[in-house]
Amino acid sequence: MKKLEIEWRHLDKDGNTCERCADTGVAVRAVVEELSGELHASGWEVEFKEILLSEKEIPESNLILINGVPIEDLFPDARKFENCCISCCEILGTATQCRTIERDGRTYEAIPAAMIREAVNILINKQNL
Repeated sequence: MKKLEIEWRHLDKDGNTCERCADTGVAVRAVVEELSGELHASGWEVEFKEILLSEKEIPESNLILINGVPIEDLFPDARKFENCCISCCEILGTATQCRTIERDGRTYEAIPAAMIREAVNILINKQNL
């Protein structure tokens, strides 16, 4: 069986995370659940890892790695950026810049399920060549 590992890193402060990470979490968990059933028949095992980060690790927060590759690196037109995250500011009590993805002229603060699925498809197609 081939292995598809999806890792999601996010801030965890006393059991809380910011709104954008929470939205990404809903999306990534839904995609993992769907892919587990869909890909098993094709010989893929899907593994999900959730890594809880401290406030010192904010630059890695809201990062999705697919087989060790940051999701933005799977798209030729995507780049990692940061902007002010009001939710993190409230949780941490200080101004906080958080990870975003810019793609096709649009900034994504939460990573949508469609982008996660597209990245997985790109990786699987590369591996099947």
